[in-house]
Amino acid sequence: MNTRRFALAALAASSLVFLAACQKSGPDKPAFKGIDLTGAEYARTLNLTDQDGRARSLADFKGKVLVVFFGYTQCPDVCPTTMAEVAEVKRSLGADGDKVQGVFVTIDPERDTAQLLKAYLASFDPSFVGLRGSEEQTQAAAKEFKVFFAKVPGKTPETYTMDHTAASFIFDTEGRVRVYARYGAGAQPLADDIKLLLAEAGKK
Repeated sequence: MNTRRFALAALAASSLVFLAACQKSGPDKPAFKGIDLTGAEYARTLNLTDQDGRARSLADFKGKVLVVFFGYTQCPDVCPTTMAEVAEVKRSLGADGDKVQGVFVTIDPERDTAQLLKAYLASFDPSFVGLRGSEEQTQAAAKEFKVFFAKVPGKTPETYTMDHTAASFIFDTEGRVRVYARYGAGAQPLADDIKLLLAEAGKK
């Protein structure tokens, strides 16, 4: 990742840390490895079309712990690493892995067709859902999640790259955003936070 991306990621992370620090703590508050977003007033809606052409919303995934990531299929590092980690976590959970749903939201609908998304995600886990929309819908979804992305020109019009927020959003089984998982932490912290949310759901 370039310096600009690191700076933006650091700014986003520091802002989220500040928000987390302002939240009240309690004896029953989960000790997440990522940034606790419980009670956040954003990342509440996501209405796009999946790789099979079906309209999807967050409500479709209730009952599962949801991991949402904004990226693009031609990303050289952050995106494939993140999706591979989510797939690794699902496998490590055994039967509980069926209660985890990975969702990849493309920030590059210009190049990421439904067919390309389907093939890309199948290489990680066939259960992963890819979401895409128009440029306007993509901007709206990113704004709702407070996700940054911007096109970086390449040597030709077709070889551009995308700067973007490098983090995942983890939702509980009730469809509420709970954790901001920063890129680079590795699969184990992600697994730990997902286990906490699965355990929480099991108590209800």
